[in-house]
Amino acid sequence: MKVNVEIDCTPEEARRAMGLPDLTPIHERYVQMMLDTMQSGVKPEMIEAMMRNWAPMGEAGMAMWRRMFEGQKG
Repeated sequence: MKVNVEIDCTPEEARRAMGLPDLTPIHERYVQMMLDTMQSGVKPEMIEAMMRNWAPMGEAGMAMWRRMFEGQKG
């Protein structure tokens, strides 16, 4: 037996129905902070430090990204 249920709702309605918090103000603040940082002049060291925190597998992941970007230059 196979039963399919299709629910037609917006992402906002789905979020509310599941009881998830509204993170829109946090997201907007984060995006604004990123834009402010980019407009004030981002240094390459800042980008590398940020990528290092986000990169999977730490230093090995960072090396993989570095090789990928260097390969795109040539």
